[in-house]
Amino acid sequence: MSSCLEIEKVVFSTLKEMKALLEEKFIGFYVHGSLAMGGFNPKRSDMDILVVSNKRLPLKEKRKLAAFLLKRSNTPFPIELSILTTEQLTNWKHPSPFDFHYSESWRQAYEEDLAKDTYIYLNDEMKTDPDLAAHLTVLTNRGICLEGKPILEVFPKVPRAHYIASIMEDFKNCLQTIEQNPVYSTLNLLRVYWYLQEGVISSKKEAGRWGVATLPDDMKDTVKKVLECYESNREDNDIRGKELLLFRDYISFEVDKFI
Repeated sequence: MSSCLEIEKVVFSTLKEMKALLEEKFIGFYVHGSLAMGGFNPKRSDMDILVVSNKRLPLKEKRKLAAFLLKRSNTPFPIELSILTTEQLTNWKHPSPFDFHYSESWRQAYEEDLAKDTYIYLNDEMKTDPDLAAHLTVLTNRGICLEGKPILEVFPKVPRAHYIASIMEDFKNCLQTIEQNPVYSTLNLLRVYWYLQEGVISSKKEAGRWGVATLPDDMKDTVKKVLECYESNREDNDIRGKELLLFRDYISFEVDKFI
């Protein structure tokens, strides 16, 4: 298990690089997700980071940043990082535009662009990300400012309707993939259900513990297995088939009451 010191080292080395690259454009560096909510699992979690700049990055700097993140991410923790400008935040809309994004799902594309000196993925095209409504809501409720302007001075209050639209996209995907990825899907389905029922913004670990404490008895055992896998990094081979489908159908039925 990785130490808190190792996690801190990765986060602050990323902060240092962001400041050096952005220079006078740097407004702030913020963490959200499990890293901020105390549920970070070094074997399963991404480091969720948002960076704010006062203007867009030149393409040369974006490519330099991509090269850094290709080296930094997955050594040993995966990084998911987005850069937004103050203008994009001030003129909030959903799905939100952003200036730069990195996650491991983009690794191969960025590696190819840099290796071949192409601009298929790393370019100046204005892109949007529906997930940002969820990221900003988590940040403004439970995030941490590591350096720069305070969160509530920089980030807008995302309308509840935008947040729900954002998390429901992931919810629908988890309904479809629960048998292939039972730990991630089960815990994220619970996060959405808990929010809709009680307005709680939670980590996956917190949602799992809530599910064990509150769901009907025939659902609790499934959630308990999932939570144990998440917390111990044990394989999820014994969580399959009928119990997952029963859980999925129950959560889907309950969530439909709120939508």
